[in-house]
Amino acid sequence: MAEDREYAIAPAALIDLSRDEDADSAYGGDMFENGRRYHAYGEGEYWAPNDETQNDQLDIANHIFLLLFDDKLFQAPIGSSPQEVLDVGTGTGIWAIDFADQFPSASVIGTDLSPIQPLWVPPNCQFEVHDCTQEWGFRENRFDFIHVRALYGSIADWPAFYDQVYAHLKPGGWYEQVEYSVDWKTDDDSIPPGHIFHDASANYIEAGEKMGKTFRILDLQKDHIVRAGLVNVAEKRYKMPLGPWAKDKRLKEIGRWHLLEACQGIEGWTMALFTRVLGWSFEEVQVFLAGVRQGFQDRKIHAYTRVSVVYGQKPVR
Repeated sequence: MAEDREYAIAPAALIDLSRDEDADSAYGGDMFENGRRYHAYGEGEYWAPNDETQNDQLDIANHIFLLLFDDKLFQAPIGSSPQEVLDVGTGTGIWAIDFADQFPSASVIGTDLSPIQPLWVPPNCQFEVHDCTQEWGFRENRFDFIHVRALYGSIADWPAFYDQVYAHLKPGGWYEQVEYSVDWKTDDDSIPPGHIFHDASANYIEAGEKMGKTFRILDLQKDHIVRAGLVNVAEKRYKMPLGPWAKDKRLKEIGRWHLLEACQGIEGWTMALFTRVLGWSFEEVQVFLAGVRQGFQDRKIHAYTRVSVVYGQKPVR
């Protein structure tokens, strides 16, 4: 991030300057459940917490993606002078802020259900509370670049979402989506039969299918994007090691950070899904989490998370 830039406080119309941990958001405030804070919009339909513990996980994930993508914020060939940029599901806003720093001439908007972004931001960056599953409140054919990262488990109707993307891109504009898997894989069968990682992977996928918001979008997004009408579609796949087991120095470092992210995020990834969707008790989830954390520490297991980056372009008329 550029150190000589002056930051501006976000306009009060976009972010409530008086908010605190218990402040009401534009969609009806927060809810507390099993010791975690969640956005209350839609009676708790969104499964991930929006508290500080989970926000730290999101920022760790941002660092991992920079390591994995050779310090690049994006991979689509957007050119050197994007003007209008939208980051959907911006989370803590760290990607939008870094992009605004990298491209001072661009106007960057980050949207999310929760106003958890910082108040001090680059002057060309702003945040808006918005539900991306509803009609988008932006002018069509507006954006040079639309960016999405980790919306898995959040969208019930992906074709409708991609129709919104298509409508709001300028002709010639680019869309990019980064998703990662909720199942752990190995290339050497080092996860033994009956290991909790097998059950965990199956349970996360089952929860997503049961609530109608798949966690398998990593394997589906390319076909959806092509069907939406984007062209010049490309996909890049990566492996994100879980722990420092890889021989390659760079992958070993990524593995250390991904293990930290998993330890930080595992309760938030699990609690609401398993209690609300799968019907587990709080105590059952805690026993499960203890087993997963034990698996995290097993250096004999060479597990990784799969990552997919897909980008495509709206045709030029």
